[in-house]
Amino acid sequence: MSNEMWKVTFSVHRQRQHKSPRFEDFVLEISPEEYVLDGVEKIWAFHDRSLNFRHACHHTTCGACGMVVNGVEKLTCVTKIKDTTHDGGTIRVEPMRNFPVLSDLVVDMTPLQARLEMVKAKTVATLVEAPLTEDVHRAPDSSGDGDLLRLIDCIECGLCISACPVAATDHNYLGPAILAAIQLRGLNDAADLLDFADTASGVWRCHSAYECTEACPSFVEPAWRIMDLRSQVVGKRFKNLFSSS
Repeated sequence: MSNEMWKVTFSVHRQRQHKSPRFEDFVLEISPEEYVLDGVEKIWAFHDRSLNFRHACHHTTCGACGMVVNGVEKLTCVTKIKDTTHDGGTIRVEPMRNFPVLSDLVVDMTPLQARLEMVKAKTVATLVEAPLTEDVHRAPDSSGDGDLLRLIDCIECGLCISACPVAATDHNYLGPAILAAIQLRGLNDAADLLDFADTASGVWRCHSAYECTEACPSFVEPAWRIMDLRSQVVGKRFKNLFSSS
C-alpha cells in the first residue's frame, strides 16, 4: 500500500427513525488505496461511535456493506478512495435507496427477503433435481430436503433494487433480484411462479433501464434475466392457451 495520504471529507448521511435526515462531515487522513468502508470504519472508531452501518466479510461475499457513494450504488468494501475522488475532495455516503432507513446508513432488508420467500426463492435458492448449468452451483442443504440451487454470484446485497428507477416509483414492483430468481428457476420447472412474473408489478413493469445490471457487483445480469423471463412468460402463456383449446 502506498504511503501517500489524502485529506478527504466524508459527508455521511445521518438519520434516526421518524426523524429528518441530515449530512455530517468528517475529515479524514486516508490512503487513496484504502476503501470507502475503511473510511466509514475510521469515522466510527475515531470520531463518532454512534454511527450505524453494516459490514461483515470485507471481500464482496456477504453484500452487507452496500451503500450509495457519490450517487452510485457500491459495495463499499471494494470501492477504493481513489476511484471516488481525485487527490482528496468529498465522498458522499448514503444508505441504499428504495428501502426503509432504519438508522444512518442501515436500511431494512426485510422487503427483499420477504419477496424472495414469496416467490419461493428461499433467498434466491430453491430445491432442484435438475443437473447443474454454468449459471448455478450446488450448496449443502442443512434442512435435509435436498440440494439448494442459487444464482452463482448473487449475494442478495440489494444494490440492484436501490439503483432501479422503477422501484423508486412503484413499491409493488417485485424488483430485479426477485425476477432474476424466478428466471433462474425457469417457468417450465416452476409454473406456479408464472402468476408472479406475468403481472403489472412483474416483468412488464421493468422499463429496461439496465441500471440494475450496472449496479450489480457480482455480474448476475438481472436486466438480461428479466428480458429472458419475459420470453419465458410469453412462451408459457401460448403453450397454456393452445393446450387448453
